[in-house]
Amino acid sequence: MSTYKPKNILITGAAGFIGSHVSNYLTSKHPEYRILVLDKLDYCSNLRNLDPSRSRPNFKFVKGDLCSADLINHLLATESIDTVLHFAAQTHVDNSFGNSFEFVRNNVYATCVLLEACKASGRVSRFVHVSTDEVYGETDEAHEASRLLPTNPYSASKAGAEMLVMAYGRSYGLPVVITRGNNVYGPHQFPEKLVPKFILLAMAGRSLPVHGDGSNVRSYLYCDDVAEAFDTIVHRGEVGQVYNIGTSEEKSVADVAKDVCRMFGLEASGAVKFVENRPFNDQRYFLDSRKLKDLGWVEKTRWEDGLRTTMEWYVKNPDWWGDVSAALVAHPRMLSFPERVRGENCDEQGQRGKVNECKRSRL
Repeated sequence: MSTYKPKNILITGAAGFIGSHVSNYLTSKHPEYRILVLDKLDYCSNLRNLDPSRSRPNFKFVKGDLCSADLINHLLATESIDTVLHFAAQTHVDNSFGNSFEFVRNNVYATCVLLEACKASGRVSRFVHVSTDEVYGETDEAHEASRLLPTNPYSASKAGAEMLVMAYGRSYGLPVVITRGNNVYGPHQFPEKLVPKFILLAMAGRSLPVHGDGSNVRSYLYCDDVAEAFDTIVHRGEVGQVYNIGTSEEKSVADVAKDVCRMFGLEASGAVKFVENRPFNDQRYFLDSRKLKDLGWVEKTRWEDGLRTTMEWYVKNPDWWGDVSAALVAHPRMLSFPERVRGENCDEQGQRGKVNECKRSRL
C-alpha cells in the first residue's frame, strides 16, 4: 500500500468542530507538515478550538470566506498548497429547513470556488472532500457504491457538492477523495447538535427535547477517532475513491437522552420531553466502513467513555460558546448569532490579494 506524503496542507472550516480536531491532530502528529487553516468564524466556529495548535511553528490561521475566489487563489499560490481537506460547510439540518439558500451558497457554491482554484493551481495532489452519511438518505446499511437519496436541504446541498467534486476529478483529473461520516461528538461542539445540547440542558436543569417518538437511530463516532480516520485517509486513501467513516455505536435519540440523564443523576421520565418532529426525520443511517478499515483505521472509543469525557469537558467549560440560548430550543432556525468572543482578534487587512492572519499564528 503506497503512502502519500503532503507538505503544505490547507484545511477549510478548521475552527469548526470536526475541522479543529483534525487540524490539532495533524499539526501535533506531523510537525514536518505546514498546516494552513481557513475559517470565516461563523456562529458555530471558535478560534479557541485551535488553541492546541496556535503556538506551533508549522501552523497558520487565516480568517476568510471560502466564497472569495481571490482569497483562495492567493492562498493556494503563496502557500504552495499541495493538499486540501475541505471541512467548511453549514451542517445543521434544522437550519437548512429555515434557509436552504445559505446552505447552497456555503456548501455548493463555496466548494465550486475551491475546486476551480485547485484546478487553476495545478499543484494540488490530494483534495479530500468531507461529506456526510445523510447523502444516502434513510438506509439500513450503506456502502460507498450505494445510491445517494438525500431527504433534506442540508443533505441535498452536500450531495450536490459531492457531484461537483467527482466531476472535477473525472473532467479535469483533479486528485479527489470523498469521505462520508456518521454523527461525530466530543468536546468543543456547538450545542445546536444533539449531544452537547442535551448536556447543556441537563446542566441547567431543563427538559431535553426529543423530536417525534425518539426512535430515530444515529451512529455516534468520537472526535478523536475521526481525526485518526482523516489521518489515515490523507496518507493511504486512494485517489478517486469514497470512504465511509462509520461506527457500530448506534443509539436512538431517546436512548441518548436517557444516557445523558443517567450521567447527571436525573430521572429520564421527568427530564425528557417529546416534541414535534422535523419536517422529515430519517429513521436510520448505518455505514459499512470495511473499506476504511482495510486501510488500517480502527475505532477506539466506546460510547460510554466518549460521552463521559464530553460531559466532563462541558461541565468544566460552560461558557466556551457564550450565550447559546437560541440553539437550545427544540426547533432552532438561526443562521447567525450576535457578535461574541470567539478568540483573539485577527488582523483586519481585507484588501484584494491579502489575507487576515492571526497575530500569534505565523509560520
